Amino acid sequence: MIILLLQSFYIMLPAYFANMAPVIAKRLKILPGMNKPIDMDIKMEDGKPIFGKHKTYRGVAVGILMGIVVAFVQWLLSPLIGSVSILDYSSYVLIGFLMGSGAIIGDMVKSFAKRRCGIMPGHKFIPFDQIDFILGAYLFTLPFYGDFITMELLASSIIITFFLHIIVNHAAFYLGIRNEKW
Repeated sequence: MIILLLQSFYIMLPAYFANMAPVIAKRLKILPGMNKPIDMDIKMEDGKPIFGKHKTYRGVAVGILMGIVVAFVQWLLSPLIGSVSILDYSSYVLIGFLMGSGAIIGDMVKSFAKRRCGIMPGHKFIPFDQIDFILGAYLFTLPFYGDFITMELLASSIIITFFLHIIVNHAAFYLGIRNEKW
């Protein structure tokens, strides 16, 4: 059971960091020229934005890049990690891209749903705030690494991430990195 939890945590590291990267990039004012809404402020027929001003080109770029960087570090650490690493990270660019872009797209799908439900950016949308990026990362990775992704791995990733996401976001809120606890 412990090995499964460690594997679940380890495989999701590129998605975790990809999901955090846009918030950190905003805070550090990285790539300010890319801080433009990905939906270009276009509104749906209901008058609500597609995603909102919080989903930017910068967020997409740094999220995907961070996914690749973390997968690269995992590749470097592979000889030391042993059975915790269930993927061959020699294709770290592909793994990082899939996990990073999946995490970001998963978050954007959740934002789209939140806007349709009238939920403002930053307001809680439990449990989707905690699992959106995980589901996106797994869905993007599945066609290439489906042999390694089991239901047990997915379930344990969702459970771990649900609690980890709450803890990390509360810590970021109290450290002044985030404006909301969610």
